Formats: sequence, C-alpha cells, structure tokens
Amino acid sequence: MTIRQYFSIFAISAPIVLLGLSIVWSPAIWILLVIAPIIVLGVIDMMQTRQTIRRLYPVFGRFRYLLESVRPEMQQYFVESDTNGTPIPREFRSLVYQRAKGARDTRPFGTIFDVSRDGYEWMNHSMVPKDSHDHDPRVKFGGDRCAQPYMASPLNISAMSYGSLSSNAIRALNKGAKIGGFSHNTGEGSLSPYHLEAGGDIVWQIGTGYFGCRTEEGKFSPELFKKSANLESVKMIEIKLSQGAKPGHGGILPAAKLTEEISKIRLVPMGQDVVSPPSHSAFSTPLELLDFVEQLRELSGGKPVGFKLCVGRKDEFLAICKAMKKTGKTPDFITVDGGEGGTGAAPTEMTNSIGTPLRDGLMFVNQALIGFGLRDQLRIIASGKIFSAFHLLRVIALGADTANSARGMMMALGCIQARTCNTDHCPTGIATQNPERAKGLVVSDKATRVANFHKATIDNLGELLAAAGLDSLDQLEAKHINRRVQGATVKSYAQLYPVMETGCLLDDNTAPQDWKDDLQSAQADRWV
Repeated sequence: MTIRQYFSIFAISAPIVLLGLSIVWSPAIWILLVIAPIIVLGVIDMMQTRQTIRRLYPVFGRFRYLLESVRPEMQQYFVESDTNGTPIPREFRSLVYQRAKGARDTRPFGTIFDVSRDGYEWMNHSMVPKDSHDHDPRVKFGGDRCAQPYMASPLNISAMSYGSLSSNAIRALNKGAKIGGFSHNTGEGSLSPYHLEAGGDIVWQIGTGYFGCRTEEGKFSPELFKKSANLESVKMIEIKLSQGAKPGHGGILPAAKLTEEISKIRLVPMGQDVVSPPSHSAFSTPLELLDFVEQLRELSGGKPVGFKLCVGRKDEFLAICKAMKKTGKTPDFITVDGGEGGTGAAPTEMTNSIGTPLRDGLMFVNQALIGFGLRDQLRIIASGKIFSAFHLLRVIALGADTANSARGMMMALGCIQARTCNTDHCPTGIATQNPERAKGLVVSDKATRVANFHKATIDNLGELLAAAGLDSLDQLEAKHINRRVQGATVKSYAQLYPVMETGCLLDDNTAPQDWKDDLQSAQADRWV
C-alpha cells in the first residue's frame, strides 16, 4: 500500500477508534495510548540515519514526506488553472472526459484562452460554410504494392503495450476500436490475447526487442512474425525506429510490472526489467530498412507496412529518402512521433531534452518527401497530444493524413493524470499489472467511452471542415490555420511553413540552401 492509501485509511478510521476509546477507557489510558506511539516514532526517527529531516525533527519531519506524497493531487485540484496544467491542461482533460461520457461538452461565456498571447492559433472560417455530411471519413493505406490495403479513420489509438497497460485497459481500448471502426496500435509489447479478444482492427508494432516474433537470442523470427501477422485482426505493421518520449533509448517495462503471462507473450525471461535495445538488429542501413519493410509486407500477405520515428538527425531521414529513390522501395506509411510524447517510463533527460517536437518533425518529414517526389507514394501519421478536433485538424493541415492519440484515449478510459505509470500504482487500473487495481476498470463501460470520444472528435472535425467551406479532409491546407507570432503579427501555416517544390531535393542546384549540408551528408547505404 502507498502512503496515500495509509493516509486515507487513517483519516477515516482514527476518529471512530478514538471516539470508542474515549467512551470505554479512562482519560489517562486514552492519553497514554495516543502519546506512546508518538514517543516510539520519535525514537525511531532520531536513531535512523537515512533521512536528515526526520533525524533533526522527529515525528514532525514526517509531515514533509506526507505532504510531498500528495503534492501532485494538491497541485492538480487546488493550484493549477484550467489552462496551465501540464502535461495536459484541465481544459482538454475535461473535454475528453465529457465526450467519453456523452455529457455536455459545450462552453459558456466565451473562450478561456488568451487570444492575444503569442502562439495562439485559430482556423479561418468561410462566409459560405457547408453542411457537415461526412461523419465517417476514411484514408486509404497501401497502394498497388499491397494485396490488403486498409481504410483508416483519421483518428486512431496510438502505441501502448500490454504490460505498460493492464489487461482490462487493453480490452477496453480494443473493444472501443471495434465499436467505433478505428485501429488500435499494440505498442512494441507484442500482440496479447486481450488485443484480439474483441476483434478490433490492430496495427502491430515491431520494436527493437521483436517481442512476440523473436528467437531466444532476441533476433527477429520470420516464422513467428508470419504466424501472427496473418491474423485477420492485424491490418497494418509498424516498425518502431524510435519514439518521441525517449528517442534513442529502448522501451522499458519495469520488473515490478513483468508477470508470467507478459513474459510468455513477449518471449522474455522473468525477474528483470525488460529493456529493448536502442537499435534494430534486423537491419543497419537505410537500404536494409527498406528491404525489411518489403520482407514484412510479403510475410504478412501484402498488408501495409511502415515505420515510426521521432525526427532527430535530419541527414539520417534524408538518407532513407535517398534509399527510396535509389531502390524504388517505399513504406506504405511513416508515423512521426513528437518529442513531447508520453510514455510509462523514461529517463528524465530523454523526456525533457531529446527529440524534435511533433510540429517541427511533421513539417520536416512532409517537406522532405515532397522534395524527393515521394509524398504521393505513402501516408503520414502524426502522433502526439491529440485531444480535440482542432488538434487533429492542425496536424493534417501540416501534412499528416491521419493522427494517433495515446493519452487522449487513456483519459477516455478514466486516466486522471496521476503520473504514477512507472510505479505499478496507477489509481485508475489503467497503467498497472496489479489485478486488484485493474479489476476496477469495467471493460464494457470504458470501451463505450473510448468509442464515444472518438466519434465526438470525428463529428467535430466534420463541423470544422464545414465551417471552413470544405467538403473533405484532402481540401484542408496550411493556409486555413493562423498563428499569432508576436503582438499584432499573424501568419498562416502556409506562410510559416512554405511548401517545398516537388522534386527540388533531387538536385543540389535546386535544393534550398539550408537543406544542402544535410543532403550532402546523407547516404543511402549508411546512417552516418
């Protein structure tokens, strides 16, 4: 039990016990019963050597640790405003909760955002708005190379592994995906029975640990991959090169959350942290990456295959583009994750200071593909902080075809942003392997909430498009979104992020000057 739980039990039971004692026993005995434990605690505090505060201030020093343990709750409920909470402001947490529950999600009395602040963004509307009629827009993944293309929703569930999330959380997410007709990314923790139980569409993510399709030595196993990739529920395959929350670092499942069941699903030994290697062993160059894409597409029976990355060194991504042009081999999609992405556990420096933010990374990838004349051959998925239809619309205007949301879907499940995902003490039964906590999450109810959140977001996306006078997502352009740059200076996304000329990166003479150094160092046959 945690300090919070002990404190809650004490707060409820202490008055009752003391009242009973005061009736039954004499005042002297009652006082002794209260004072004796305090004296014992004081002696213990003075004798221990690990905490100076307790040693110098016996008993009273303990309040420092008690208050520190409940600081996140005090901050969230009593200190932060609706707009300054982090990582996700209450305004958007409340929006997700309301839409997931099917409750009223309208706002009275005007926006609470400061529309005059630098960085405020809005969408241009039209004098001749349209009727919102397309309530189930679809985006096709996989072209002529794929025998089994996939028609995806504009918004889907981002990568979250079983192991990081509880079995009931995975069940609810996948059942929600089944109800709403959208996809559910497995995360690198492999396919579990809970991903397959409801029959929702699956994007199977293959990370550096090759969980679920690995040999005893941790190498990729084509035979095991083929067996699972050909399941009907599996619609696409995603190779994880890196993720935004900890780019350049393998995934981490703490030993405290590793159960026998997860060990069997991932094919890893018990009793230690499950740490994925930083890089893949199945390929080591851009050319080999594309060969691996082709191999997985063939083994899966022609399903769309792509890769996920957080943009880091630009010359390395440009090297992949050069490899695509050299071989004619392309993935079916690229998922761009932002450096602000969330995770269950990551080193602090990785979370705070490594990786390109989504907006910058998405813009770069889109521009690079246009510059190499490759953009029309594949799709782009944006992953990071999608909580509303405007968030979704914004990344599509920047070049994405669809978007993934992880934390938005977790909040639809009931996540309260306690930020205890790495401790196995998640208070809502989502990010835990504690069966007592997980059973509090009712699958049927939470699945409906996930589907509700998705539907409301897509419906509101249609409303925004209609307000702009647009009939479909493919008509959305960067010019439709404005950003206050500084003071009275306002620019559209088209002005902030000018579209690159198609094919201009194929020749050094036509490449923009600020791209030339990275282009010259990019080589199709090696990363560096």
